[in-house]
Amino acid sequence: MRLDRFLAESTDLTRSLAKRALIRGEVSVNGELEKKAARHLEEADRVVWLGESLSLVGVRYIMLHKPEGVECTARRGLYPRAVDLLDVPKAERLKPVGRLDVETTGLLLLTDDGQWSHRITSPRRRCAKGYMAQLARPLEGDAARQAVDAFAEGIVLEGDEAPTRPAELTILDAHRARLVIDEGRYHQVRRMFAAIGNHVEALHRESIGPLLLDDALAPGEWRELEPEEVALF
Repeated sequence: MRLDRFLAESTDLTRSLAKRALIRGEVSVNGELEKKAARHLEEADRVVWLGESLSLVGVRYIMLHKPEGVECTARRGLYPRAVDLLDVPKAERLKPVGRLDVETTGLLLLTDDGQWSHRITSPRRRCAKGYMAQLARPLEGDAARQAVDAFAEGIVLEGDEAPTRPAELTILDAHRARLVIDEGRYHQVRRMFAAIGNHVEALHRESIGPLLLDDALAPGEWRELEPEEVALF
């Protein structure tokens, strides 16, 4: 690997800034000053920039407890971004595995492993996602039973032609329900409850496939996945 590319991948420097750092004499390789951007590095070479020993970041798999008011987007907008909550090198490289809207809280995965992300988000995989919904209007009695049956059969959402895939709705009490879906339509959970005349006041994602949100993580906190958790997908 070229030295300027190594610097760009192991620090917050761009390729052009890495070349400038080399010209300024800020970088050494194996204890010797190096100014050539095209210097080819061997695996055993030790690179130091401004006194800091560098290493490649590698691929990362992160679980975040997404709080309300945070966007799952690469662009900076009105709200903080999920990657802004991560204190890791090259956080901009991490991409959300699927998305949650600004108001929705809960389990969000982020990675720079595109193939792993695709295995989770591909419609063909039908990876189930579990949500807890707080409802504005009570859902009980016959209405609750009818909602369970309707979600299991699939319902046509406003603006869509095809019905949703079968979903598992569990009524917890008059205003709380758990829903498991294996699709990722736009605002699907909120639209499903709207289709039966209700409104979701708060939505929280609890699980993706067999992976549950770590209950030790407070909103805004994150941790790296364990190898066995990565291997679930």
